[in-house]
Amino acid sequence: MPWPGPKSPVIIDCHCHAGIGDGLTGPWDTRAPLGKYLPRAAQAGINRTALFAAFHSDNAAANREVARIVTRNPGRFYGFAFVDPKRDRGRVFRLLRTAVEEYGFVGVKVHRHDARITREVCEAARAFSLPVLYDVMGEVSVCELLAQEYPDVNFIIPHLGSFADDWRAQLALIDHLARHPNIFTDTAGVRRFDLLEQAARRAGPDKILFGSDGPWLHPGVELAKVRALNLASGAEQLVLGGNFLRLIRDAGRARGRVGMALFARAGVLEMERGDPWAGEYAHA
Repeated sequence: MPWPGPKSPVIIDCHCHAGIGDGLTGPWDTRAPLGKYLPRAAQAGINRTALFAAFHSDNAAANREVARIVTRNPGRFYGFAFVDPKRDRGRVFRLLRTAVEEYGFVGVKVHRHDARITREVCEAARAFSLPVLYDVMGEVSVCELLAQEYPDVNFIIPHLGSFADDWRAQLALIDHLARHPNIFTDTAGVRRFDLLEQAARRAGPDKILFGSDGPWLHPGVELAKVRALNLASGAEQLVLGGNFLRLIRDAGRARGRVGMALFARAGVLEMERGDPWAGEYAHA
């Protein structure tokens, strides 16, 4: 992936789905087509996008599909690996190793709709220096635990903590953004503009990333919210792309012996017990 030069500002949408899901509950698990998204993004001046799968019961297959899209246009797309903490338990390390080493992915996507985030996910992300975009669905209190237990893993909590427009959760997330260096948010689907404005003021523009939740939300409309914040030029560029590039700077870099030891441990335990992480759900 080429990096922009100092005179070439880049706008990166950090939050967009792509591909076909295998459910028929709604758009989120049926299909995420980019046919309308791409011209809309181009018209708005968005020149790069982070893609991850629609909801799918087989994330290995879903991630492969996203990889094919990214590979066709690597100068336009970044890839994030979608993992389900419950369904994929015991194989998260292998999924991320494939995503990083074979697909060149730069992040992890987790959604509370599937299951709550686990140590397995966090440790696998840490092993490959990947940021984790975790939709907490309003359960923002977990940010306190993530910040304490994994201070060396960066977490992007999208929608200011709640796509459902739970202003209590969004207000609470702003405090986490301000206090914890490794907790970030994105602007996707945030409707209460005053809270977005407050987040920029209290936590700073270096804690916010532009995201659209495409292809279902219009990227130009979502971008307009960032413009409406009236940030200084340098601060706005952080939100529009600088923060994302900083978070993926070390993506894919295995953390030496610690990371490899985790993979070895996961493999041995999987052979011996079948599921090295199953105990996490005994008390869920």
